[in-house]
Amino acid sequence: MLMFCECIPHHDLGEAVLAVYVPELGSHAFLHESEAIRILRTKLANYKVPKRFLCLDQLPRNAMGKVQKNILKERYHSLFCAQ
Repeated sequence: MLMFCECIPHHDLGEAVLAVYVPELGSHAFLHESEAIRILRTKLANYKVPKRFLCLDQLPRNAMGKVQKNILKERYHSLFCAQ
């Protein structure tokens, strides 16, 4: 499983961690958000635990194969904004 975490704007907290993941090919397993949060809370400071997990088919990458953080930030910058 590939996972990438990034801070994006949050209406109450200023910023919050978003975890974006890609399951392994052929795997039918998906991440249970509540279970992942429960496990991570035992290992990380509360502010480091992702507030949301998103499953994608693939991460946006550049020609060198690096994750394009700016595209993820642009795509999900309003995820935590007040409705």
